[in-house]
Amino acid sequence: MKGLAAGIGVVFLSPILIASTGMMLASSADAVQSNGSFSSCLSDIDSDKGAEQVTKILNGTSGKDVHVEGLDLPAEQVPNAATIVAAGLSLDVPKKGQVIALATAMQESRLRNLSYGDRDSLGLFQQRPSQGWGSAEQIRDPTYASEQFYNHLLKVSGWQQMTVTQAAQAVQKSGLPDAYAQWEKLATALQAAIAKTFPGGGDTDQDKQSATTGCAPGQDGSGFGRIPEGSVPKGYSIPKDADPKARKAIAWAMQQLGTLYQWGGSCTNSHGSDPMGRCDCSSLMQQAYAHAGVTLTRTTYTQVGEGKAVSPAHLKPGDLIFSRGSAARPEHVGIYMGEGLVIEAPRTTKPVRITPIKDWTILAARRVL
Repeated sequence: MKGLAAGIGVVFLSPILIASTGMMLASSADAVQSNGSFSSCLSDIDSDKGAEQVTKILNGTSGKDVHVEGLDLPAEQVPNAATIVAAGLSLDVPKKGQVIALATAMQESRLRNLSYGDRDSLGLFQQRPSQGWGSAEQIRDPTYASEQFYNHLLKVSGWQQMTVTQAAQAVQKSGLPDAYAQWEKLATALQAAIAKTFPGGGDTDQDKQSATTGCAPGQDGSGFGRIPEGSVPKGYSIPKDADPKARKAIAWAMQQLGTLYQWGGSCTNSHGSDPMGRCDCSSLMQQAYAHAGVTLTRTTYTQVGEGKAVSPAHLKPGDLIFSRGSAARPEHVGIYMGEGLVIEAPRTTKPVRITPIKDWTILAARRVL
């Protein structure tokens, strides 16, 4: 493992463009909390066993020497990045988790195993002995530091539904919570390139299952299997403990299933012959809640300011969830239905439908009741 630098080959298919610091997707501190409705299933990591698995993965690399683009100190950074990815693979952490770890290490140390930092911060992730991350010697071990980062990440409920910067901040609790976003593109390309050099190409069981919480599929809507567009998945019913107004809004929205999307449509007669009576994403939200006696504004851009912000890990039936665009100006909205499902009017040519929340990258969530 320590002689890794000469043996790791990384190829980028296109030049890496590091996003500017203006690319900040995280919203308030409420958006990243570590306990919630999605249960945490991971026990503490066995460091000795993990180190053995990481060594096995690293020993299986191809050893092909190629140029590295986008890193200023590749001889030091690539081996550390490889260890982070290998640690993720050994723990069956999905690709997104590996990207989050790489982006975090880029921000905290520029992927260098530092012997110094703010106060007693050390290592790749600038972890602190005084905060319970381990001894100084342990934290300076890249494998141990990586495992500890993943250990904390996988205990953040709903982390896969957060943006990279939200999830990183949930672990790091940095004074610069939006800074991780600038490294997302580089971290994504770095993970993909390094994983290709490992046996099996870096796939994990969780990637194949598309799990979104670090736990078994099911809490993310994947337990319902493929959901035909416009249909209600077998076994779903509106949760009995949902707010009565949320139940009414969800029930009304479900009555629009199968009707075609219409940009700018009012959603006042989605089954009628006039296309403008059909629903777009925000009018579906507005009319669903209107039938529950709750007034919402008309557009996604304004609905993201309705009610109060909630964490993606603390969703309740009836919450509005937003994706595409940015947290401040999202371009899409749906209603969380409970049981890991969302109802939405997706886009032109598509009908109102129910989708698993695992398919959403949640930029913001609002509770309007």
